[in-house]
Amino acid sequence: MKAVKEFCRFASSYSHYSIIQRQAAEYLVSWIREPDLGRVIDLGCGDGEIYRQIKRRGFRVETFFAVDLAESMLTLHPKEAMVRSLLGDFNDYDFLESLKEFSPKTLLSSSALQWSRDLEMTLDSLSHLGCRSYFSIFTDGTFSTLHRLAGIDSPIRSFEETEASLNAHYRIRRLERVHYRLHFETTREMFRYIKHSGVSGGEARLGYREAKELMECYPLDYLEFELLFAELEPKNSLSRS
Repeated sequence: MKAVKEFCRFASSYSHYSIIQRQAAEYLVSWIREPDLGRVIDLGCGDGEIYRQIKRRGFRVETFFAVDLAESMLTLHPKEAMVRSLLGDFNDYDFLESLKEFSPKTLLSSSALQWSRDLEMTLDSLSHLGCRSYFSIFTDGTFSTLHRLAGIDSPIRSFEETEASLNAHYRIRRLERVHYRLHFETTREMFRYIKHSGVSGGEARLGYREAKELMECYPLDYLEFELLFAELEPKNSLSRS
């Protein structure tokens, strides 16, 4: 039975545009049972929702490495003594290899890895960090009706493809598919959300006329989102947890 979580639009703000990402981070952190996380890497940390959830739940953390490709996101991340901000790209093999020097015990990544250009390389490198990992990853059920009506393919991988890639590099301890719906008062607000949320990956795939026609015929008052949640142990090294 698929889980569908629904949210209504309340205000145009940054927190609104990232509401699904925030819900994903909250749910992902709720999976963690180990009270002592040791050294933590948050890959694609954004403005720090994973860190806020970890603090809210009272986990013990030695050092928290907040990693993001966007310097603007790192400036929004909470600044505390245990937090170290790292500007880095999970598409860069050398950068991923450099993470080994931090000897992490826990690796988290929420709403980011769907944008890996070479997911096999990224996961292979991450699995060799040798630590328990928790990922939430958008899959191609996101915006499914929108893509179907527009006649375009999703820019992200399917749930099945993502699961297969994870299974190639990790022992999967827990896996779940979760669907969300985000409701809007008008289709114009809906399309504005797509532009600002980051879920589309910044790709302008329709011209102005095509987008206008799609807005006029879109039959739903909500957008669909699909995420894969996974708790993992590496196959190729001993977990430190």
